[in-house]
Amino acid sequence: MNNDELTIYDVEHAILTGEILERQTDRVTSESKYRIRGDTFADDKAEVIGKLSPTGKLVIITVYLLYE
Repeated sequence: MNNDELTIYDVEHAILTGEILERQTDRVTSESKYRIRGDTFADDKAEVIGKLSPTGKLVIITVYLLYE
């Protein structure tokens, strides 16, 4: 996130404007993680990898910009 100079607001905007591209299931824990692609405030494309915690909160694993 810092390497791409993204803020938490960019991450939030990418999640809210984005779509889930893929759902992956961990073989060991059976937890699902999601790959979400959306727009930042600067109209760049970003991907957010996250999972839902046992309390129903979104846990962000990583965020990165897409360079096309």
